Amino acid sequence: MATRWGVISAGRISNDFVSAMQVLPKEEHQVAAVAARSLQDAKNFATKYGIEKAYGSYSEVAKDPNVDAVYVGNIQTYHLPVATEMLKAGKAVLCEKPLCMNVRETRELVQTARECGVFLMEGVWSRFFPAYQELSRRLQDGEIGEVVQVTSSIGYNLSNLPRLQDLEIGGGTMLNIGTYPIQIASLAMNGEKPVQVFAAAQLSNKGTDQTTSACLVYSKGRVAMVSTSISVNLPSEAFIVGTKGIIKIPKLFWCPEIIEGPWGRSLHALPKTSYKFNCTNSQGLIYEAMEVRRCLKEGLLESPGMSLAESITLAEITEEIRKQVGVVYPQDQVHF
Repeated sequence: MATRWGVISAGRISNDFVSAMQVLPKEEHQVAAVAARSLQDAKNFATKYGIEKAYGSYSEVAKDPNVDAVYVGNIQTYHLPVATEMLKAGKAVLCEKPLCMNVRETRELVQTARECGVFLMEGVWSRFFPAYQELSRRLQDGEIGEVVQVTSSIGYNLSNLPRLQDLEIGGGTMLNIGTYPIQIASLAMNGEKPVQVFAAAQLSNKGTDQTTSACLVYSKGRVAMVSTSISVNLPSEAFIVGTKGIIKIPKLFWCPEIIEGPWGRSLHALPKTSYKFNCTNSQGLIYEAMEVRRCLKEGLLESPGMSLAESITLAEITEEIRKQVGVVYPQDQVHF
C-alpha cells in the first residue's frame, strides 16, 4: 500500500518536494492532500500536481483519514504548532529544517512525538542522498582513519529574499542554511556534541546574522570549522580530514552527486525529471521521502540516519552560535 502524503504549505520548497515525488512509483508514494493559508493557493497547487484534496487550513490535513504522513514545508516559525497538531492526530511527520526555532521548541516537539508514539524526522535531506550513504559507509569503515578536522561553508548573496532579513519570521543565515555545515560536521564526528563553540558574525541593522563562522571543538581536540552567509558567495564545499586521508564533497556539498577521496571520484547521479525546481538538485528530496516510508514499514518512530537526539544536538549547536553572536528571536525571549 502506498504511503499517502499530506503537504503543508504551497510555497517554494513544497513545490520542489512534490515535483520530486513525481519520479517515485505511485504504488509507493501518493500525495493525497495539500493545505495552504489560502484555499485558492492550495487549489492551484492541487491542480498543478493532480492532488485530490486541497484545504485552506492545516487542521484539515490533520483530520483527513486518507493521509498517513505529512510534509511540513511552511516557515520555521510555524513548525512547532503545525507539527505538534499533526503528531497528535497520529500523522507521521517529515518536518523541514530547522526542526524548530530553538532548543526549547525542538525538545518540546521531540517529547510530543515520543509521547504520542508517532514518527518524526527533521528534513535534513542531505543524509539520504546516495553520495552521503557512501560517505557514511567510508567513514564507518575507517578509510581515512580517525577524523581530526572538518571544514565546510555555504554562502550566497540572497539579498533578494526579504524574509531572510526579518527576525519575526526566523531570518538570518544560521537558522536558514546553517544546518548544512553543522550536520556534516556532526556526521563526521559521530553525532557528538562539541565541548566548546566559538563564533563570530556580521549582523544586519535588523539583528539577523548575515555572515557567520564558528569553530566547533570536539573531544580529543578534533575541530570543525563552519561558515555560512546570505550576503556573499562562499566556496560551498566540505572537507573531512582524517589521519589517513581526506574526503572532499565538492560545491553544493549538501546535495551532492560526487564525492572524492583516496579511492578516487565517485559519481551518484540524481534521477532525471522534466519538472523545474526552485532549488538545485531538489529531485534529491525523494530520498528523505523514501526513508520515511522505509521507517514506517519497519515500525520505526525515528530514522537512524537522522535521529531525534541528533536533531536536538544540531539545535543546541545552532543556538549556542546564535547566543554568542547576538541573534535573538521572539521565541527566545522567555529563556535567553
